[in-house]
Amino acid sequence: MHDYNRPGRAAALASRAMCATSHPLAAQTALNMLRDGGNAVDAAVAGAVVLGLCEPMMTGLGGDVFALIRHPDGRYEGLNGSGCAPAALTPDVLAQAGQTSIPIGSPHAVTVPGAVDAFDRLVSKQGRLDLARVLAPAIDYAEHGVPVCTRSAIDWASFADRLQGAGRTHYLRNGQPYAAGEIFASPAQAEALRLIARDGRAAFYEGEIMQDMVDTLKAAGGLHTAEDFAACAAVDADPIRAGYRGHEMIELPPNGQGATALLIARILERFDLSALDPTGATRLHLHAEATRLAYDARDRFIGDPGGELRLEHMLSDATADALAALIDPARATPAIARTSDPVHRDTVYICVVDEDGLAVSLIYSTFWPFGSGYASDRFGISLQNRGAGFSLAPGHPNELRGGRRPLHTLIPGMMEKPGEWAMPFGVMGGPYQAAGHAHVLSNIVDYGMDPQSAIDVPRSFADPETGKLVLEAGISDAVADQLTAMGHTVERAPIGIGGAQTIRYDLRTGLLTGGSDPRKDGVALGY
Repeated sequence: MHDYNRPGRAAALASRAMCATSHPLAAQTALNMLRDGGNAVDAAVAGAVVLGLCEPMMTGLGGDVFALIRHPDGRYEGLNGSGCAPAALTPDVLAQAGQTSIPIGSPHAVTVPGAVDAFDRLVSKQGRLDLARVLAPAIDYAEHGVPVCTRSAIDWASFADRLQGAGRTHYLRNGQPYAAGEIFASPAQAEALRLIARDGRAAFYEGEIMQDMVDTLKAAGGLHTAEDFAACAAVDADPIRAGYRGHEMIELPPNGQGATALLIARILERFDLSALDPTGATRLHLHAEATRLAYDARDRFIGDPGGELRLEHMLSDATADALAALIDPARATPAIARTSDPVHRDTVYICVVDEDGLAVSLIYSTFWPFGSGYASDRFGISLQNRGAGFSLAPGHPNELRGGRRPLHTLIPGMMEKPGEWAMPFGVMGGPYQAAGHAHVLSNIVDYGMDPQSAIDVPRSFADPETGKLVLEAGISDAVADQLTAMGHTVERAPIGIGGAQTIRYDLRTGLLTGGSDPRKDGVALGY
C-alpha cells in the first residue's frame, strides 16, 4: 500500500486492459492498438518498436527479442528472437588477430538481429492485426520525432562516445548527444519501417535493409553475409518454471538466463526471508550470496540451446540444497571464480494484458548502450553487439561458433499464484536482470507487497563483473556498514539499478494492478 505522505506513486488499477513500459508514448501506443482492435501481442509489438525511437541507446531494430505469452486458458508459450554469429566467425579468426575475447565495439560482436523476424512472427501467428497496422505508430514517430525524456538524455550523454561510423551521423545532433526536450527523429528508420510494413521480414533479411547492414559491417571488417541474414529465424521456446512458497516463476529456457533467476529463487526458498527486514543487512546478504552462486552456475551451464546445457542438474533440488548450504548467513563467502564474462548493459521491456486475459511479457535489446556503436549507413539501424558475450574457451557451453546464439541476459518473466493471479513482469538493468526477477518475486511473496511497492524497494546487486555489492541510495549507511563488516565490498550505485514493469491480473475478478519503475520515465496505463 502506497504511503501518501511520501514521494512515489500508487499502483495503477484498471478493469479491462493495461500496458506497463518504460516510456509513456510506448504505453499509449500499446493501449491505442488495443482500442483499435488489436490484442496484447499486437500492442506489445507496436509499443516495443516505438521504444526503439524513444530509447535508441537501449534498443532498436538491430537488436534481439524474447517474448513470453500466457493465454487465457492458462497455457504458456515463448519465442526466442535472438540472432546468431555469422557462419564464418570462429575463435581462430579472433586468435589470428591477437584477440582473446570479442571487443564490444568490434563488427565481430554483431550477431544477426533477430527482432524483426520475431515481431513479424508474433503478429502473423498470434496477433489480430497486420504488420503494417502494428508498425504505423512507430513510422509516424520516426518521421516526426519524439521528445527526448530525462532518463534517455542522461543515457545519451553517458554513452554517446560509444557511437562510431554512421552511428554518429544517425544518433547525434550536430555531433552532440540529444538533450532532454529536444526532438529525435529518424526519417531513415521510417523508410526502413515502411519497407518492413510492406514486405515483412523479407525486407529486413533479404532486401535493401539487409544489404545496407551487410555492406556497413563488411566495410568495418565484419564477416557477415546475405546468407547469414536470410537464415535468421525466431524459434519457439517451451517455458521453464520453478515453485516458490506456493507461487510459480515462469521463464524462458537458454540461451536466455531465465534459469539463473529460477536458481536464485530456489536457493532463497531455503531461508525464511519473511522474518527479515526487506532492506536490512541479512536479507541483502542472503540475496547477494544466492546471486553470486547462481551467476557462477549460469556461466558454467548456459549457452546456445542446441548444446549440452545440463539444465535439469542446474535446477535440481540437490543443486539448490548444495548451494544454499554454502551460504554463511553472517559472512560473505570468498570470491567465486567465473568461467566467462557475458556482460550486459541495457534494454527495454513492455508487458500488456488485454480484455480477453491474454498476457504478453516482451524484452528487446541491442546489448550495450547503442549496441556495437555501428549503425547501417543508409537506414540507421543500430547494430547490437550481443556476440561480445561469447566465450572463446574450447568446449565452453557458450563457446563462439559460426551460426550459434550467445548467452543472453534478456529474460521476460511471469509469476503466478495458481487459481488467483498471473503477472507478466520484467526487470531491466543488464546483468542485474536475473537477480531483479528474484527480488521482485520475493518482495511480493515474502513481504506481501503490491506490484508498485515491489518495484520501488531499494535495490542491491552482487555484481559478478566487479565482485562488489552495489547499493542504491535508499539503503541506509548503517546497513552498508553492516554489509561491509560481513565481508562485502560495498559500492554505491551512481544511478538507480535497472528498471521494472509489471501487471498483476486477478484471475477471479479481472482486476489489473500495474507497477512502473520510478528509475525510468515510464508508466503503467490501463482502461
